[in-house]
Amino acid sequence: MPKETASIIPTLRYEDAPAAIAWLCHAFGFREHLVVPGENGGIAHAQLLFGNGMIMLGSARDDAFGAIQKAMSDKNGPVTQSAYIVVDDVDAHSRQALAAGATVVMQPEDQAYGGRLYACRDLEGHLWSFGSYNPWS
Repeated sequence: MPKETASIIPTLRYEDAPAAIAWLCHAFGFREHLVVPGENGGIAHAQLLFGNGMIMLGSARDDAFGAIQKAMSDKNGPVTQSAYIVVDDVDAHSRQALAAGATVVMQPEDQAYGGRLYACRDLEGHLWSFGSYNPWS
């Protein structure tokens, strides 16, 4: 089988994408790579970096992709997927996120498979996990 090279980039939709971008950078440590303004003060497309990883996001809108991917309708509801992001200091990261308004749903805890992990929701309810376990090393 030929070796494939792939980058997996999670995508999200937000009701208030400009605020989400600012918050994700402040609370989680993302940095803007590309932000394309959209109609009515929204975001057509944005790329945020964290280390060598990336997420893409945009404003919730009524278009072909918006028909199949929506912003969170219930900030506390279940999700079907989330991102795991490797960080050096889980406890410091969780304190920073909490101070910025994240809702921590799993406190920092050592994991049986190695590393330390916590999980939280952002301001619109998307679920994020941050841990020190690096499956690449």
